[in-house]
Amino acid sequence: MIEEQEVDLLLTDILDIYGYDFTHYTRASLKRRINRLWTLDKFPSFAELRYRVRTDADYLKRFIEELTVNVTEMFRDPLFYKTLRTQVLPSLMAKPFIRIWHAGCSTGEEVFSMAIILKEANLLTKSLLYATDLNSEVLETARKGIFSLAPMKQYSENYILSGGTQDFSGYYTAHYGRVKFSEEFVQKMVFSTHNLVSDRSFNEFDLILCRNVLIYFDKALQERVLTLFDESLGPLSYLALGAKETLKFSTIQSRYRKIENEKLWQKLK
Repeated sequence: MIEEQEVDLLLTDILDIYGYDFTHYTRASLKRRINRLWTLDKFPSFAELRYRVRTDADYLKRFIEELTVNVTEMFRDPLFYKTLRTQVLPSLMAKPFIRIWHAGCSTGEEVFSMAIILKEANLLTKSLLYATDLNSEVLETARKGIFSLAPMKQYSENYILSGGTQDFSGYYTAHYGRVKFSEEFVQKMVFSTHNLVSDRSFNEFDLILCRNVLIYFDKALQERVLTLFDESLGPLSYLALGAKETLKFSTIQSRYRKIENEKLWQKLK
């Protein structure tokens, strides 16, 4: 098992050599994921693992992927998407153009879910979805719009529970155990690497989604990221967080009102 000071050494190496700052990620999560890699890749010692991370850029990609992996699915928490359909999208209809930021988008299932509900609300043509992640490997997966066929039955059920009324399979074509989502969706998406720890705001958005990412950050980093989102949201725009995440006790809380029971907040001014 990796020791606390060994975690410190690895994080310092990654920051000094590659510029990735994981020092404000929660320690329990980091240690669990590093130990998993150590076991999977059968390193005989910590020194071997550290040497590999320091000298092998390809292995570093794998290492970063393991540290930043997020479990995601289409229409995850269907009631959340139902609230987006009924409470948020109608208020965006009057806007001439809609910008949405999926921060920490992972492999992109959430971005395609959003594209589908925008299409059904007749808003896709005037929308642009910015999908960002620290991990360039998962962005490549997202950019292709190609996913495994296996979970589509579950995704279809989620879609219906979210208020979807179309034939979900009409949005993709299946081939050899894989599915490819319509190019119409991909054309409205911009994929880019973005580091929530160190990068700045890059636009003004009508809706930002960052679901189940902040739980991996310590309080100081959570506060910094929420401030970044606040700077990136225009008046009366919306912020969506994950099931165990909140604006409560943050410095930006007073500028937002909560939408129903879901993890959605509207910026007041």
